[in-house]
Amino acid sequence: MQNQPPSPSPQLFFETINAYQRTAALKAAVELEVFTAIAEGKTTSALITERCAASERGIRILCDYLTILGFLTKTDGVYGLTQDSAIFLNRHSPAYVGGAIEFMLAPMLTAGFNDLAENVRRGGTTLPDEGAIAPENPVWVRFARGMMPMMEMPSKVLPTLLDPATVPNHMKVLDIAAGHGLYGIAFAQAFPQAAVVALDWSNVLEVARENATQRGVTDRWQALPGSAFETDFGADYDVILLTNFLHHFDIPTCEALLRKVHTALKPGGCAITLEFVPNDDRISPPGPAAFSLTMLGSTPAGDAYTFAELRHMAEAAGFSRNELKPVPPMQSAVVSYKGQN
Repeated sequence: MQNQPPSPSPQLFFETINAYQRTAALKAAVELEVFTAIAEGKTTSALITERCAASERGIRILCDYLTILGFLTKTDGVYGLTQDSAIFLNRHSPAYVGGAIEFMLAPMLTAGFNDLAENVRRGGTTLPDEGAIAPENPVWVRFARGMMPMMEMPSKVLPTLLDPATVPNHMKVLDIAAGHGLYGIAFAQAFPQAAVVALDWSNVLEVARENATQRGVTDRWQALPGSAFETDFGADYDVILLTNFLHHFDIPTCEALLRKVHTALKPGGCAITLEFVPNDDRISPPGPAAFSLTMLGSTPAGDAYTFAELRHMAEAAGFSRNELKPVPPMQSAVVSYKGQN
């Protein structure tokens, strides 16, 4: 007997149309510190209720739903944390990412999806004043503070992408759109002779400065406030970092910025572009490919660019060689080299 195709089902429709409930449940659990309570040993609905100052009915329904989603386990009425929840959603964990909600669910960003059909018609966000890329937008302070724990792991990867044989004794690094500053700081920590210039809006750079101070590299770190498109970078950089920045803009704008980056590099220097990079089919891997929709809702013309597109941009800007490197857990870096004169 041949395998029969699955029967038509509206399940995917209902799961997707109700997906806002998943977001609301996770947000509520983070705000109530449900995951932290369970990590502290409060593993029954009664104990979680007491710890979280909530109703037992509410806690039971919420925890059961989180179990259905895969954030919790439940055996004989006892709740437990999955490995991911224990690492990323327990406030006592150094890898806690719950603070990212402040940025990812910021009203200014979510508002861009209130009329996605209109975004599709026009090919860009309906948000006023260029949406997320508006100058001095305070949402980037939320980003710098809230997303920082998620950036610890990838920030440590970028310095390892350099060939140790080509690293100069005194490295000069420019960190464009530095945000929390962790990427530039990682170079200062990995290379004791490296000097880092961090460029971003002045309000965001205060967060980066705090992190540079906390990590003991302020003697080799300096702030350069302003726009990446208008501020004079200076010259003679060995490495220029473009982390999670190009996806906000269209290809001509990216090429113009990359030409400016190319000019600011020493011969033989490199630019490291960190991005969500989908395959050429633009539907895989799911995470990087889906990021295009985030840009549709929040920027006038941004996108998740393929390696072929990023390589073409870099070549148009004058870079002689481009290499794609994986950066766990879900991003990739394009290392673009400036030729020797």
